[in-house]
Amino acid sequence: MRKLFVFAVLMLGILSMQGFAQEAEEVTEEELVKYAAMEAKVQAFIQEKQTTMEEMIKENEVIGGGARYNELKAAWGNEDKLKEIEATDEEKTAYSEIQAYIDSIGDEVKEYMTGLIMDQEVLGAATYNKVRRAISADPSVKEKIDSLVAEIKQDSSADQ
Repeated sequence: MRKLFVFAVLMLGILSMQGFAQEAEEVTEEELVKYAAMEAKVQAFIQEKQTTMEEMIKENEVIGGGARYNELKAAWGNEDKLKEIEATDEEKTAYSEIQAYIDSIGDEVKEYMTGLIMDQEVLGAATYNKVRRAISADPSVKEKIDSLVAEIKQDSSADQ
């Protein structure tokens, strides 16, 4: 009987703590908007990098465009395939430079996003973490953020 009583008290304590944590972690509309604005900025930054990469490939005089780039990409790392497609040293160098840019994008995006998250005026780390926890706990929060991001993108494209 004593064990049952202790178990019941512990369960009530856990349930009350969960209720308190849920109340304390409720995400406000303002926090969702700030988070969505940060996500929209990151997506725009990624799109900008993607466009630059595409231009690098299309406008590269050595490679001559996307088709040759894709051939080099498919053969990359296999010397026999590179010989088979008759890849020149100049093409290999140009491909390596483009790949170096592509490889750097991930770090640039991470640095940019971290800067936005840490900037209290943009989002702030505490708000970021709070919203991430809410997303994990409730998938509808992510849907709401996605909807807000779409609205922000639509508004910014209408302004241009």
